[in-house]
Amino acid sequence: MKRKRSNFASMRSTTLKWIVLSATLLAALIITVQLYWLNMVYSFEQRQFNINVVKSVRGLFEDLEMNDAPGTMLQKLIDNPGNNYFLIKADTIPPQDSLTFYLQDEFADFGVLTDCKLGAYSSVEKRFIYEEYLPTPASRYANTKVARGDLPVFVDNYDYILLYFPHRHEYILEQMDFWIISSALLFIALIGLAISLFYFYRQKFLSEVQKDFVNNFTHEFKTPLAVMKIASDVLAQENILRQPDRLHRYGAIIKSQTEHLQNQVERLLKAASSESMNLPLKKENIDAHLLIEQALNKVQPLIDEKNARVELKMEEARSVINADMAHLELAVVNLLENALKYSTDPRIVVETGNHEDDFFISVKDNGVGIEKKYLKNIFKKFYRIPTGDVHNVKGFGLGLNFVKRIIDAHNGKIRVNSLPGIGTEFRLFIPFN
Repeated sequence: MKRKRSNFASMRSTTLKWIVLSATLLAALIITVQLYWLNMVYSFEQRQFNINVVKSVRGLFEDLEMNDAPGTMLQKLIDNPGNNYFLIKADTIPPQDSLTFYLQDEFADFGVLTDCKLGAYSSVEKRFIYEEYLPTPASRYANTKVARGDLPVFVDNYDYILLYFPHRHEYILEQMDFWIISSALLFIALIGLAISLFYFYRQKFLSEVQKDFVNNFTHEFKTPLAVMKIASDVLAQENILRQPDRLHRYGAIIKSQTEHLQNQVERLLKAASSESMNLPLKKENIDAHLLIEQALNKVQPLIDEKNARVELKMEEARSVINADMAHLELAVVNLLENALKYSTDPRIVVETGNHEDDFFISVKDNGVGIEKKYLKNIFKKFYRIPTGDVHNVKGFGLGLNFVKRIIDAHNGKIRVNSLPGIGTEFRLFIPFN
């Protein structure tokens, strides 16, 4: 049943990841398509503006006698030397008043509703004989530097009328107000959706972590409490005093289980209290070899219980380090407990030595090992390596997390080497200084 629940939870987590990934890709696709259409609409508006200007110029030729050969194709009379410029060949330059009147009238007819500066160039005088700025109603640009500036000369071997639209880009963007506003709203909605998905996924992840923690917590405490209840029931029997060996044995069971629970609670509280702050260290010069001996003494009952063999390889080298005795000892105890828990016939090698400017402590076992894909997660809080149908290994997934906190607080580092079915080595590096 546990395996089925684990698989179901894993399947839900994978499904959720695919949903979030699919939603992200869909949002990116929508944004890409929207940007593409915005660019297409902008290009269309540009072409439409050019067409409307050409239509206005055609009407201007019909209103004024500017060309000596009326049958000339309009394409030969209009040039586009720049994005905002239109050059109109003219055999006869009309009077300024007539040109401005008819040009504004044609612009109004064909919807060219942006400011324009016109100039009439004379090839004889080699200059613009007149210039005029034609603002639209409620124009914001009539007194700008562009309105007062001179027009550039593009050609000088024939007469022409030059039309300059300095704010053509802004005008086209104003024509696209609906598209821009709708796109902005769409982008805001997609960003809001992305943020919502992120927080939803994060809350879901935290919920799963919390659920796993509660499951581990229950699993960890359920068995010791049941054993203690059975032992206490035995001790409550009237004839227990006449069986001193049995009394001693069940008393030792209660003591052992109580110490186990006390250690787990202490570990949990330390991990919780160090969530948002560095571990408070009390550093002093200590003998690392003595620290290892004390750690081994603390786990000696477990060593005896599992008939484990422990080999010490402590080099006769520099072993005095500046560290927190209690915390570093707890880190070594955690590694020794793991080596005992994950080995059926434990063979443990504890090695020390010097490596450059560090002192190292190595704990190597012959346990089940850790697959490479799990190594990056083993130091995360509440993380436990999947064990399939095996549920005889207890814990909260806090031990290695706390070990890493301790080593990080000492500015040290941890290296892990593991082969599934062969064993695992944890090597702690503590700087001498």
